[in-house]
This record gives sequence, C-alpha cells and structure tokens, in this order.
Amino acid sequence: MGLALDIARAILPLVIVGGIAVFVILRMKHKYEKGTLGKKKTKDAQNLLDSLIPFGMMIGFAIAIFLSIFSPISLLSAMTWGPGIGFLFGYFAYEIYSKKEESHS
Repeated sequence: MGLALDIARAILPLVIVGGIAVFVILRMKHKYEKGTLGKKKTKDAQNLLDSLIPFGMMIGFAIAIFLSIFSPISLLSAMTWGPGIGFLFGYFAYEIYSKKEESHS
C-alpha cells in the first residue's frame, strides 16, 4: 500500500498539470479554428498579448521555487505545480487582455 501511495503522490501533480496544459491547448486551438484569437492593433500590444502565457509560466515557476525554499513543499513538486498553475493564469490573463479595448491616447 505504501508503494502505491508513493507512486500516486509522484504522478498526481503531473496528471493534473498535464490536464491543465491539454485544457489550455485545446481552448487555444478552438479559438484559432474559429478565428477568434486575440488581435491587437499595435505591434507592442500584440507582443504583450502573445507573451502573457510564457510570462505566467515563468512567474509561476519563480513563486514555486520561493515557496519550496520557505515551506516544506518539495522542490520537485513545486517545479511541477508552479509552471502549470502559471500556464493556467497566463491563459486567463490572455483571455482578459484580448477582450480589452485599446485606448487611443
């Protein structure tokens, strides 16, 4: 029983983060096929929009590393959860920012 619990404890974060990745990729593919991906008028705004998901992953990774240093969370587990949750939050930021109108000031 102990071995099965250890295996489940090791694989569960990968399964959940893999599910998050599949969800985001399928949503982006669906938006691409419908032609509703976020488009901005200026090149700078489009670059910001396109970089939200990778920035989310990097920020999630950095937060996870700090949490693993100052808490009993293992580094390996933090390295799995951080980018996965950052990927999801980056996608949500992408969705919110892509719907926002640009100000012409």
